[in-house]
Amino acid sequence: MHTFSDVGLRDVQAVYSGPERELWELVMGQQIHIGGLKSSMELAELAAIRSGTEGVDLCCCTGAGMRFLVRFRRVEQMVGVDATEAVLSLGRTRSQSEGLADRITFVLADACASGLPDAGFDFVWGEDAWCYVADKDRLVAEAARLARPGGVIAFTDWIEGPAGLGPSEATRWLRFMKFPSIASQQEYVALLESNGCRIVAAEDTGRFAPYVDLYLNLFNMQFSYDALRLLGFDASLMHAVAEEMEFMRELAHAGKIAQGRFVARKP
Repeated sequence: MHTFSDVGLRDVQAVYSGPERELWELVMGQQIHIGGLKSSMELAELAAIRSGTEGVDLCCCTGAGMRFLVRFRRVEQMVGVDATEAVLSLGRTRSQSEGLADRITFVLADACASGLPDAGFDFVWGEDAWCYVADKDRLVAEAARLARPGGVIAFTDWIEGPAGLGPSEATRWLRFMKFPSIASQQEYVALLESNGCRIVAAEDTGRFAPYVDLYLNLFNMQFSYDALRLLGFDASLMHAVAEEMEFMRELAHAGKIAQGRFVARKP
């Protein structure tokens, strides 16, 4: 597992409390994960998320995943855990405006130590967000603790791809993305199994490279002004961001980074 100790929770909180979150939403929408609604639908189908169930979203951001689950999978209740108050506040506002606030609760807490009850949920959910958590061991253990017997842990995440990252490549990418650590598919599988879970699916979605192409095309061909505005019309900063996005595109096309999809069941 690659780690970058210069990035911590405060850095992640700063990203999602300011213009960087708005920049990601500009090209990815409220569902700030690769594949948007299609990815969510596929994960929910694979995990057999049913109506009337109760779930918890670890690293829920503004709660777009929870609103999807309540609206499209008819989940009865969702609890979202995130360590950044700014996104929780925005999430409450958005859930209220969509008429879903009575079925969605937001909790300000560490996703590795949520304080929620043992075995309190039918499923644990995450979408492209666990890459922001330094201690993957504690995070997966928390997910397993929260799931009821027979419950499901279902998540997608940005992972190290099959070609592998070199040390300098990992450092540069983690620094840009504000990721304190990045796991591989095999490492997530090992963590889930060590917490007593049976693997239902562990796979590369194959989406990363074409979607990075899409995001760069949107930046370059349509949203240049909007991106500049969010960056305070700082052309040098915009150029630096574009360079790092191009580097990420190279890594994705080389199979060095990927979006992983995981579903595991607790005994």
